[in-house]
Amino acid sequence: MTVALNDLLPAALRRSWAADGTCPDLDLYSLFRARRIADPHRTAVLDARGKLCYTALDRKVRALAEGLRGLGVRAGEVVAVQLPDARDAVVTDLALAALGAVALPFPVGRGAVEAECLLRRAEAVAVVAATEHRGRTPAADLQALAPALPALRHVIATAPDRGTAARTGPAATHTAAQALVPDGTIPYRELLRTDPTGFVPARPDPDGAARILVSSGSEAEPKMVAYSHNALAGGRGNFLGSLMPDGSPPRCLFLVPLASAFGSNGTAVTLARHGGTLVLLDHFTPAAALAAVREHRPTHVLGVPTMVRMMLEALEAPEAPRSQPAAPLPAPTALVVGGAPLDEATAEAAARAFGCPVVNLYGSADGVNCHTGLRHTVPPTDRAGVVAGRPDPRVAEIRIADPATHEPLPDGRIGEIVSLGPMTPLCYVASPDLDARYRTPEGWVRTGDLGFLDDEGILHVVGRLKDIVIRGGANISPAEVERELVSHPRVRDVVCVGVPDPLMGERLAACLVPKGERAPDLADLGAHLSARGLARHKHPEHLLVLRELPLTAAGKPDRATLRRTVVEARSTALAGA
Repeated sequence: MTVALNDLLPAALRRSWAADGTCPDLDLYSLFRARRIADPHRTAVLDARGKLCYTALDRKVRALAEGLRGLGVRAGEVVAVQLPDARDAVVTDLALAALGAVALPFPVGRGAVEAECLLRRAEAVAVVAATEHRGRTPAADLQALAPALPALRHVIATAPDRGTAARTGPAATHTAAQALVPDGTIPYRELLRTDPTGFVPARPDPDGAARILVSSGSEAEPKMVAYSHNALAGGRGNFLGSLMPDGSPPRCLFLVPLASAFGSNGTAVTLARHGGTLVLLDHFTPAAALAAVREHRPTHVLGVPTMVRMMLEALEAPEAPRSQPAAPLPAPTALVVGGAPLDEATAEAAARAFGCPVVNLYGSADGVNCHTGLRHTVPPTDRAGVVAGRPDPRVAEIRIADPATHEPLPDGRIGEIVSLGPMTPLCYVASPDLDARYRTPEGWVRTGDLGFLDDEGILHVVGRLKDIVIRGGANISPAEVERELVSHPRVRDVVCVGVPDPLMGERLAACLVPKGERAPDLADLGAHLSARGLARHKHPEHLLVLRELPLTAAGKPDRATLRRTVVEARSTALAGA
């Protein structure tokens, strides 16, 4: 049985975007193949193993697709992918598109319990996973789950390249690859040895499902959102196209995982839609990211605010004496920052350091996208919230609606942000309750975010419907407090969370990474917030000082872990009192 992925938008509306050229109306592999034919020797991927051109990449894609077809993987079936950012992830993405299968990527950092939930609900028939990555063993962990997943037929394991071929020849490499992968799994390299010459790609419906994005939202279980070929290459492709002023193929450095929602702009958009180059790090560190900027000179750098702050701090850190100062960073076309609110101080510092416009991106896996564009070197700011830019109907039209009645609200009124357009997903996967909760009868996506459109049509995001801390009956928006705290001269990064309290119901905790040797205390933070005009009841009452903020597998601050850490620290302090 294959999971049903039904489109919640009228077919005629989807067809209208293809008819007027808003969407390319081709499946992802056909788009990629056309790019390979047009420029066969262009570099497609730059990773730790070096360069891979479009021709070499296509040969690997066709070999893997033929190998997967030999295992019985068919069009419309879901195949999960848990790989770090490198060429294998790109090859797998495109091979599944060539088969007409549906890819379900999720980052390596997600644990076995969450992986089991994703694979079970999506009825995945196979999963491709790394044998080992940074101390984790994804392939073995997923193989252990197989008995509980009746739809799962194959676990395919990518073994690390130990350089055996150079010493002992191809036959020994084949044997070594089998020895390195866990028992019961299929060696990925064995599938790549399949003869690709006879492979005939599928021609899936461009409005049919191509990829399932996994949301890192606040639901008890992760949300899965199905996207079509046209929604990815068309809607999301138009987003990146708006940041390519001369239309030249982009060279994109992805600091976020390709398996995240933000990372879905990688294979489908950068390569298939725009014929560009992917610059990939298998694991983000500020030093590795800065080295990649200097060496590979990307046109676009895509990351989340916390990553940008870490890079800025690395640039400012004192270094060992050298004969001459480090050269300035080569300026990209744009530094694209999304996944969390971007504050003015970080944006200004990043614009200076990178020498390019900083683009504030507001978007999510659920189907919304808006950005501030290249016109501003530093994105505009607003004390009322985050300025998200002017909505682009070639990506997604945005309206403000009454959260209770769903009726449109006039400009200037705060309500729920709703979205509909070429990038709108098909549906939530195996979750009719989520479809009912987050999609209107006309197909509009309910984001759960609060915002307003000003009289110039600019979107402002002011918070979350559900992300409210209720202290003694008074509502506190953590996003509002974070915006003000990050402007403190001794705060590098901060996340505010609500923690349970027997008297007040909840109290606000500030979890911060200090800038410099001395961290501010609660009194310092309170004085700063008072000077910025925030009422006393909105001031944090607990403080957690960290060396670094914990990040989710998708690269965002891990609020659940922070909340748990604050609660545990309070319990320990009370026990020792």
